[in-house]
Amino acid sequence: MNTYRFLILLFLSAACNAQPTATKPAEMPLGFEEYDPVSTLKVPEHKLTRSKYPFIDVHNHQFQMDKSDLRPLLAQMDGLNMQVMINLSGRGWGNVDENTRFFNAAAENIKKTDPKRLILFSNINFDGIGQPGWTEEAVKILSEDVKNGAKGLKIYKSLGFSVKDNTGKRVRVDDERMDPIWAKCGELGIPVLIHTADPKSFWDPMDRYNERWLELKLHGGRKRDDKTGASWGDLLKEQHSVFRKHPKTTFINAHMGWYPNDLNKLDSLMQVFPNTLVEIGAVIAELGRQPRASKRFFEKYQDRILFGKDSWVPSEYATYFRVLETEDEYFPYHKKYHAFWRMYGIGLPDEILKKVYYKNALRIIPGIDKSQFPN
Repeated sequence: MNTYRFLILLFLSAACNAQPTATKPAEMPLGFEEYDPVSTLKVPEHKLTRSKYPFIDVHNHQFQMDKSDLRPLLAQMDGLNMQVMINLSGRGWGNVDENTRFFNAAAENIKKTDPKRLILFSNINFDGIGQPGWTEEAVKILSEDVKNGAKGLKIYKSLGFSVKDNTGKRVRVDDERMDPIWAKCGELGIPVLIHTADPKSFWDPMDRYNERWLELKLHGGRKRDDKTGASWGDLLKEQHSVFRKHPKTTFINAHMGWYPNDLNKLDSLMQVFPNTLVEIGAVIAELGRQPRASKRFFEKYQDRILFGKDSWVPSEYATYFRVLETEDEYFPYHKKYHAFWRMYGIGLPDEILKKVYYKNALRIIPGIDKSQFPN
């Protein structure tokens, strides 16, 4: 038998004796939306549900303060160690008359419940801006709100983006018709918490390079472009123009001015505009992914950073406490679509924590009872 025939017979024999191979089950395709691995990393964990010190939330929204029983809300605040809540939606929604009714009813409800712990900011109703007397009336309403208990003014992101005047033209953030309002806030000694624009990624192409792709896919209404309003850069330039024109007015730049992911840029703005502070609402995930840079920033600007959360979801405060107070490593954010990355604790020292939690707010927001807080 030659070698060639031997190899053929050997192959046939092996094929006849081979066991049938089980068919591998088809795997279901897994998309990015579903991929949510459980970390195998074993490190110390400090899951906090209550802050180390009582805090003032300078960025909250409550739309039922005019008629709700507020005692359950106070109980929830107690569980978090939130001593004071600032309701930025002090005038609610609707026309000017409805706004006023809401504010007065909410102020009365708060007065009956606990005016030390629940505080309202006023808002501007932009209906009719551009008509004769609009600015004067807006200043008058603001002044009346302050007499009736408002401790500040909140400006929504609609200014500059969707607010139109009586001719249908976009109203810039630095529109001169707003100047008397900013000046009045300085005269009254109340801060302006102003939200301008959104994360820059909302204006960027929605492609595989966009960090907020999943968020934009799940919340399509958040996608922005220059055609639906102004560009991201123009909006912030207009906001900065307001800061520059009104140095005697204190401004709280909401969401760290949308520069929490570029702290060097935010550092430069803080130096240029000493009349501004920042609050950390909805940007804690940005701070938690750069703990060393964040800690340096908090150390440098410890007198100009405020605690804010933005939305009232009590369980989500735990993420803020953990980032600010601990040195935990590699833990998740509470919304994957908002931040798919892991975070790290900054581990702020007690004195800085106290400033962020309550001391800075007590300094700039008038009329808060300081006896509620430790020294």
